[in-house]
Amino acid sequence: MGDLFFNKIAGVVIGGILIILVITELGHMLVKSHAPEELTAENTIYPVDWAALEGGAASSAEAVVEGPTDYGLLLAAADAGAGERIARRCQSCHTFENGGADGTGPHLWGVVGRMVASASGFAYSGALNELGGTWGYEELDAFLERPAAYAPGTNMTFAGLRDEGQRMDLIAYLRSLSDSPMALPDPLPAADEAMDAETIETAMDDAVTDAADAVAPAEMPVDDMAAPEEQPAEEQGH
Repeated sequence: MGDLFFNKIAGVVIGGILIILVITELGHMLVKSHAPEELTAENTIYPVDWAALEGGAASSAEAVVEGPTDYGLLLAAADAGAGERIARRCQSCHTFENGGADGTGPHLWGVVGRMVASASGFAYSGALNELGGTWGYEELDAFLERPAAYAPGTNMTFAGLRDEGQRMDLIAYLRSLSDSPMALPDPLPAADEAMDAETIETAMDDAVTDAADAVAPAEMPVDDMAAPEEQPAEEQGH
């Protein structure tokens, strides 16, 4: 093989690259490209169900906005027996019987409704000592979901329960660990009832506004109240 052989191969490779670049640039010149947010029915070649896309975006936006958790409904349907089985994962650190000793973690008898970091004689982390408040249903739910996120710096190494149903079962079991269990919250009003109340309130506000508008005297336009113009002196003499 001579030196020209390798030159020919290099020329073919370089020529192929140049052809690809020219075709790509020619395609950009013939077909204008658009950013995703600029795409419309007019500049899109392929058929697109724009209504479905817009509806999906609206649904996603609505999904982000969640209403309050109905602990009254969730805890009423929770299974304390299933919660007891879940609590067995915690036996290496906690005790559950009345008068039980503290372990790596504090005893959990009567924890529902108890002040945070209030088990006598237990050395809590600074994160829980500074947290304050009581262990209500909402607080326990948030803590059990992700302890490290709810109380950053806590010594509790448990990663958390992501499943809401399991958390409710566990909280129902913890609630039973008391001589006088904390009362369950009332279920939230149904959505249609809340909407009816909102509709009634809006209608009442509209009625009050309409009544106020009907009683208020009509104002005369400023132009109608202007004084008549005086005739020029030349015209007054005729």
